[in-house]
Amino acid sequence: MQTPTTKVHANNEYPKLRKNTQVLRFIAGNLVSFFGDQIYLIALPLIVLELTNSPLSMGIVAGLERLPVLIQPLCGVVADRWDRKRILLSCDFIRFLVIGMMGVLFLTNALHIEVVCLGALLVGGLTQLYNTSQFASVPRLVPRKDLQLVNSLNTGMLNMAVFIAPGLGGLIISVYNPGIALILNSISFLIGFFVVLSLKIIPMKKPNHSRFLNEIKEGFQFVWKNKPIMITNVAMLFSIVGTTLFLTMMVVHLKTSVYLDALQIGWVLSVGGLGAIGGALLSNPLKKVLSYRAILFLAGTVGGASIILFSFVQTTILLASMNAIGTMCAAIMSPSIVTIRQHLTPERLLGRVQATSRFMTWLLMPITALLAGVFAEYMGTSITIGVGGAISTLASFIYLHQSLKVVSS
Repeated sequence: MQTPTTKVHANNEYPKLRKNTQVLRFIAGNLVSFFGDQIYLIALPLIVLELTNSPLSMGIVAGLERLPVLIQPLCGVVADRWDRKRILLSCDFIRFLVIGMMGVLFLTNALHIEVVCLGALLVGGLTQLYNTSQFASVPRLVPRKDLQLVNSLNTGMLNMAVFIAPGLGGLIISVYNPGIALILNSISFLIGFFVVLSLKIIPMKKPNHSRFLNEIKEGFQFVWKNKPIMITNVAMLFSIVGTTLFLTMMVVHLKTSVYLDALQIGWVLSVGGLGAIGGALLSNPLKKVLSYRAILFLAGTVGGASIILFSFVQTTILLASMNAIGTMCAAIMSPSIVTIRQHLTPERLLGRVQATSRFMTWLLMPITALLAGVFAEYMGTSITIGVGGAISTLASFIYLHQSLKVVSS
């Protein structure tokens, strides 16, 4: 029997966005998960430093967490073949268990670096599968004309979490323990689990299954032939090398080179979230007056320059300001890149195209995260971050490619 929700999707008729409770719950659930993730980003490096006192160890953990990007093409096929709602539920629940267990072990002084490495690898893999399935689920909840707005709102929720959560996380770690922060992160995944459970994400009609390799190949072929997607992927590949060098060592740099405590680190990251909220709010207005090409180039250039300056400045206010500029630029770019992919991709290929794009753009993340630890161990965190900023700045010039001139919303 066909439910009313199914008819809505079948006829491509959706309620107005403000009355679309499905997508609003979806965004709210993401906000909770984003909130937990930002606390995790502070807690994990501090736990690794407490266990090993080594930037290299942080590079190894970060590299393992990013290693599952290599299975992105497989994630895309899974997201296009199987029930995306069940995938989202499974990923949320397992991450709840793994991160919660790590938090409890740390509180009882039973956590070892080997367990952190294994947990980071598993959580990284589940996050890759979750993000791919989530991306492919959004067009099942809203009409295509609302994709840019919904992606901007989703990014805005992320940035609200970036604004609030790090300061709170720093306070929790200062007053209590990083293990408590991990447990709070695990609870955010449990809340996300129940939010997804409440959604009616209508499964797509089962495709005629061909071989996995053929389906993966189809995703790569589509991206290769679609120049706007291909060019943005190439630019992102190099840009992410730069930002990975920065992000892997950011908390370590603030702790060991600038000598900030957990509360001050949380404040620096929270001010960055304030900039990111501004970027999310600017995304739609900018799209009305600028092309995707101009937005991506300008935001990429300014964001890369902010990372370079971050490596030099020493005062808390300047560090927070540079972080705010960088996150603002990232928040401006992200909805544009996601919307380009969603607009130019047939629905049956959404999972594979997103997975292929993530694979292509994140391919160097694991080795770059490891190299960040190596560079920081022998050359210092400032040089490592400065090099990352220079690479990100240069990568932004790729967005000037002619193919992006013709892309419109």
